[in-house]
Amino acid sequence: MRCRIVGAPVQEGNSYPGCDMGPSSLRVAGIVSALRDLGHEVEDIGGIQPGAIRPMAHANPALKALPEISAWTAAIAEAAYAASEDAMPIFLGGDHSISAGTLAGVARRAADLKRPLFVLWLDAHPDFHTLDTTTSGNLHGVPLAYACGQPGFRNYFPDLAVPVDPERVCTLGLRSVDPAERTALKQAGVTVHDMRAIDEHGIGALLRAFLDRVAKADGMLHVSLDVDFLDPSIAPAVGTTVPGGATLREAHLAMEMLSDSGLVTSLDLVELNPFLDERGRTATLLVDLTASLMGRRIMDRPTRSHSGRH
Repeated sequence: MRCRIVGAPVQEGNSYPGCDMGPSSLRVAGIVSALRDLGHEVEDIGGIQPGAIRPMAHANPALKALPEISAWTAAIAEAAYAASEDAMPIFLGGDHSISAGTLAGVARRAADLKRPLFVLWLDAHPDFHTLDTTTSGNLHGVPLAYACGQPGFRNYFPDLAVPVDPERVCTLGLRSVDPAERTALKQAGVTVHDMRAIDEHGIGALLRAFLDRVAKADGMLHVSLDVDFLDPSIAPAVGTTVPGGATLREAHLAMEMLSDSGLVTSLDLVELNPFLDERGRTATLLVDLTASLMGRRIMDRPTRSHSGRH
């Protein structure tokens, strides 16, 4: 497969500094070589820069960095559209606000190809606030709502060429949902699987049902992987830790099932804050998970034995 690596070093959507170093950390952790070792053609097109920032005011006084995130969203949407031409773009964040732009761009590409776009949102949070409902004001909490055409973004964020149909969105791994988001998700028809659903049914059964829907519709699939989808005990490098996340085995199973499906056409890796990491282990884990999604299997990774058994 041809892959394009796109850096989106956005920090302004998050109140905890460090996410702007995420793309560099993933490159240092070997994401390019991991993909090439799997036989993929990899083009690293570097980092996106935001466009012109225009002043704007909003009735919600909590909002932070609205002009900056709007400018980033416009630039990322254009870059995502361009990068998705005849290739699979892999977007290195940056905080989760980058997905406002990545989704806008790949949804436009899917429309060009006359195929429906589905979204798998792997996250502790649904990021389904609007500019009016967010109380923290941190705009990494709004990208999915914006991309799905929820109200209140006009004249603040760039106009959407093609909104994502919320009924084609599956959120998986949720464990921190605000009341306004809970109502909006239900009204919009988003498929919601929290950690209790994973505990009760298993991540494999839930994901398989969604992938079957994508395949039946001949859909394209965008995967947005937030570090806090994972349990903080294995992935500490995130400013929004929520205990009780996906285990290493659950995460790798999800990635291998996505690989087996052959449906994934674009990927976000977001919220990695290397300042909070421990010797780079979260960045390395994200690279390993990406490699699993792109075809690596456990059987391909022999381990050194000290027992003489192998």
